[in-house]
Amino acid sequence: MEAYVLAVSISEKKGVKKENIPEGLLIENFGLKDDAHAGNWHRQVSLLAIESIEKIREKGLDVGPGDFAENITTVGIDLVNLPIGTKLKIGDSALVEVTQIGKECHDRCAIYRQTGDCVMPREGIFVKVLKGGKVKKNDPIVII
Repeated sequence: MEAYVLAVSISEKKGVKKENIPEGLLIENFGLKDDAHAGNWHRQVSLLAIESIEKIREKGLDVGPGDFAENITTVGIDLVNLPIGTKLKIGDSALVEVTQIGKECHDRCAIYRQTGDCVMPREGIFVKVLKGGKVKKNDPIVII
């Protein structure tokens, strides 16, 4: 199965569900335009697989892309097992590098409070943008 983008999402604040947008702009050494997590650091953009979200849906919760505060929801790629340093080409031109797998959840975010669980700390990954470009639903994701 070919890996691709299912959704692109942004939010004005950290720790809240993100809103799906038709198209996003990844900016080199910054992140996703208009997103609270963008900046000059190692966790510029977050990715979470729909396969991870499905695990929470199986518990009877109505959740979907962006609900776990991820910027890019993916299909068909085993994100959590990608080694740090893996480069991914997203869409026509964007290039990102995996910088972190999972994260420590210091205080329970809005997602956890609403669902009683959050897969993002266990199965989400973080990347920095090496080369900018537009990203949208159905864009291919290729491991470089």
